[in-house]
Amino acid sequence: MARLSVVGGTNDSASDRLAARLVAEEDRGLLRFLTCGSVDDGKSTLIGRLLYDSQLVFEDQLKNVQRESKRPNSTLGAEIDLSLLVDGLQAEREQGITIDVAYRYFSTPRRKFIVADTPGHVQYTRNMATGASNCDFGVLLIDARQGVLTQTRRHACILSLLGIKKVALAINKMDLIDFDQEIYDAIVDDFVSFAEPLGFESIEPIPVSALKGDNVTTPSAHMHWYHGPTLLGHLETVEVGHDRDLGPFRFPVQWVNRPHLDFRGVSGTVAGGQIKPGDEVVIHPSGKRVHVARIVTADGDLDVAREGDAVTLTFAEEVDASRGDVITTPDNEPSVADQLAAKIIWFDEEAMLPGRTYTIRCGTQTSTATVSTLKYKLNVDNLDHVAGKTLEMNEVGLCNLSMTRPVVFDPYGDNPETGSFILVDRFTNATVAAGMVEFGLRRATNVKWQELSVDKTSRASLKGQRPCVLWFTGLSGSGKSTIANALEKRLHALGRHTYMLDGDNIRHGLNKDLGFTDADRVENIRRVAEAARLFVDAGLIVMVSFISPFRSERRMAREMVGDGEFIEIYVDTPLEICEARDPKGLYRKARRGLIKNFTGIDSSYEQPESPELDLNTSDLAPETLAERVLEELRRRNVV
Repeated sequence: MARLSVVGGTNDSASDRLAARLVAEEDRGLLRFLTCGSVDDGKSTLIGRLLYDSQLVFEDQLKNVQRESKRPNSTLGAEIDLSLLVDGLQAEREQGITIDVAYRYFSTPRRKFIVADTPGHVQYTRNMATGASNCDFGVLLIDARQGVLTQTRRHACILSLLGIKKVALAINKMDLIDFDQEIYDAIVDDFVSFAEPLGFESIEPIPVSALKGDNVTTPSAHMHWYHGPTLLGHLETVEVGHDRDLGPFRFPVQWVNRPHLDFRGVSGTVAGGQIKPGDEVVIHPSGKRVHVARIVTADGDLDVAREGDAVTLTFAEEVDASRGDVITTPDNEPSVADQLAAKIIWFDEEAMLPGRTYTIRCGTQTSTATVSTLKYKLNVDNLDHVAGKTLEMNEVGLCNLSMTRPVVFDPYGDNPETGSFILVDRFTNATVAAGMVEFGLRRATNVKWQELSVDKTSRASLKGQRPCVLWFTGLSGSGKSTIANALEKRLHALGRHTYMLDGDNIRHGLNKDLGFTDADRVENIRRVAEAARLFVDAGLIVMVSFISPFRSERRMAREMVGDGEFIEIYVDTPLEICEARDPKGLYRKARRGLIKNFTGIDSSYEQPESPELDLNTSDLAPETLAERVLEELRRRNVV
């Protein structure tokens, strides 16, 4: 096993040897690859075998692994458990599975490697996608006893989506099928047939036994019928070169560097291409053109900055640039759009709902995004395009996204750095999806805002009022529409200009095509919120009476209008009182199972956390509660 040792000799000779070694290290290429596949296919054991057979394990590490290999729950008997060289979490060692992505560095005389050991469990698919996003090559493992499984196909799809064009297909545990060539050939044929539409440039099948070491670093004595490379031999020689230095220059701005009054620059990491002092660049999305004055680093100025370099750019001209801007050269500019088509891998246990708003982070850019349409879902078993309205956890689909502000991007196939994004839940801040941009939607560039001479202020002034949305939310039967109707009568008597949007009434027309699934409820509220925004723009006081069960959609409706123009009114009536009233007999039907997805029974209601008004209808008449709302409107100078 590898040891640390002190080599004797003069300081000069030691320095010469060190310098020569550093030069040799630089000359060797670096391959970033990952191991993936279904659970228990032997990914961690394979990496452990690579490290062990390459004599890259320190003696103290080996002794620790040998000791832990004798734990009571070990399934290997007297064999050393090489997976322990990679699985570092206590839960991983106890359960014998990989949970998080583990990165390991090792090298051979021919190449340097960074390997990502990714989990196989379905619930940790997001971790696998994270690991794959940083790699150039994939080792896809298959248990020879199990063959190609659903998770194998899912991981292959993700590799393809993330732009990994070459893979090694490691058929593992060959020792457990007596090194049977027919079984091996059948598995290879099955996978190659499945993967043909995924567009891999090369698939190198290799029969291995990670436990015994067959065909991992040295040829197997048990498979004379196999004449291909060992896994390590293939990793040392496979060509995955991509030179984005020759591609268009891309520089996402991470922050403005202003250490003192005499220096101002923009800092970030070059995501593609190269730049030199004196070159003209364009700052997106503003489109301003300037010239690079200096390329500054902690070790001094550079003559050229290339992909992967973390630098600060200063400009010859005064210009306003900030985090989220993308700097490019004028000869090959990126796309800028507020609508785009993208393939999405959904990570969250709560399904993706079209119409719901999420935070989108594309490089250093941040905006609010809505999945406007799910074009199709990808069936990972046969790669068919399947119709659907939502994406469940670990599903992949092609979606159209709409954003509140334009983002700068390239198609993912051209530049993964500027063509990828994540979606974040706006309440929990959890990452719910990863996306790869396909293209910008033409409608995003064709549709422009039309300037109007008469604005909201002019319309409201003519009516002598301040427009706003009064958003009544609560369970069915809580009294929302009754209170809103009583309020509109009082406002009408005062000569105010109003309109009321009621849930049942809207479903007779505008939302006639929608049902009551979570996805349809989200779209129901999105349409109503858009209609309410138009009424506010017309200068009206609009009352919206909808159950609107989800906080996310109520927040979306609030953000569609100006500050102070949205008043959330929670009609706080307990479920038992709503059921006792049951004016339409809906609760009785829901309890008998005749109505599905009924809020409060088999569909959840998320109570407002800080509404402007909280009305309890248990003891007070609707007219009295309407007066309370009117008092609030007077306090706000709405009427």
